[in-house]
Amino acid sequence: MCYTYWVMAQKHPLVIGNWKMNPQKESEAVALAKAVATSIKKSTGVTVVIAPPTLFIGAVAKAVNRSTLHLGVQQVHPGPVGAFTGMVSGAQCREYGVSYVIVGHSESRARGESDSMVNANVVMLLKQRMRPVICVGERVRDAQANFYAEIEAQIVKALATVPVARYKEIVIAYEPIWAIGTGATATPADVLEMKLFIQKILTKIGGRSGASAVTILYGGSVTGDTAPQLYKESAVSGFLVGGASLKPAEFQKIISACI
Repeated sequence: MCYTYWVMAQKHPLVIGNWKMNPQKESEAVALAKAVATSIKKSTGVTVVIAPPTLFIGAVAKAVNRSTLHLGVQQVHPGPVGAFTGMVSGAQCREYGVSYVIVGHSESRARGESDSMVNANVVMLLKQRMRPVICVGERVRDAQANFYAEIEAQIVKALATVPVARYKEIVIAYEPIWAIGTGATATPADVLEMKLFIQKILTKIGGRSGASAVTILYGGSVTGDTAPQLYKESAVSGFLVGGASLKPAEFQKIISACI
């Protein structure tokens, strides 16, 4: 499917490192955060976020509090307080200076994070003055192109109750599930086409001004080698990075690709 459509200009570059359940020790997390904070001193003009395991947020926040590094978390619950075993709230995250929160990641969706919960989290995070990073993506690219409807539904439901005036705080990360942690990467042409499609859906529900306000990233086995071409040719505004964000030198290459 090909879209002849206005190409939304790249916004201020944003690179987010999703550490997932890594590393094993708090001391290792602190050391990694400090290494990233040191390396990004050379990367003015790019907003860099790290999302460590929630247990390590306090120690990491303390270690990088004098740097330009921003903090994120990997999952929250939309409720303010209550019997939600194992979860954390937006208000609790704000206590540690968290400003970005990943919602709707495919791994979280596989554990039960529904579209309605994604929407509830987005609304809650905006109230808490944090930026939701909404992950969307297809499991497979079928020959009939049904995957477009899958992604449209994810976007429409995630933003169902979000005022267009708040779209400027929204980040959408296109992460094709077949490319997460597999080593496979969508081509720049694939990513550009998907950006145009996402832009089309945003325009449908929020108008051209609403669509222009949203920051669109790509994620899916991004490396220092693939990032430059992806950033230059796909018109995304940055990356949501998994495994490569655990290697400071590799992560820095990805950040530098966005300068």
